[in-house]
Amino acid sequence: MRLPENLRGQLKIPFGTLIPDENITKEIILKQIPDDSYLITVGDATTEKMLKLGIVPSLQIIDAQEKRAKREAPETKENTVNLSCTNPAGEITDQSIDTIKQALNERPPVRITVNGEEDLLVIPVCIHGPDNAIIMYGQPDEGLVIVRLTEDLRKKTKSILDSMV
Repeated sequence: MRLPENLRGQLKIPFGTLIPDENITKEIILKQIPDDSYLITVGDATTEKMLKLGIVPSLQIIDAQEKRAKREAPETKENTVNLSCTNPAGEITDQSIDTIKQALNERPPVRITVNGEEDLLVIPVCIHGPDNAIIMYGQPDEGLVIVRLTEDLRKKTKSILDSMV
């Protein structure tokens, strides 16, 4: 499914709280994450930030790129389940959705390495993730978005996915 041009602007609006890059600290992040939350990170820089702060996301989705430039993938923990899928830029593939569903049924931590681009995978994560999961993703050149998965967010992202062709 490809993202139509008319939806691109809508996705530039953060789904949750935007924390500017210069304000990101472990204390601020931990205040946003209830104990025992299922934490999902989408993006290499976001995943790497959490790992450097000593916060291990339950599900990590990366593509070994940042702003479309190759980069080193963040280090993984020993017990991480590693999965992979293909997802071209500007699209959400059935394979990536299936891989997300599989990852959500594995014992955390789980990392999905995307061959292509992971940016839009926030959408299926919001549709299929567990209730009250905390989802984090980067807002380019601005900071970190943190959002709790609610039924309203699930409906909003389902509507976006349904609008894709």
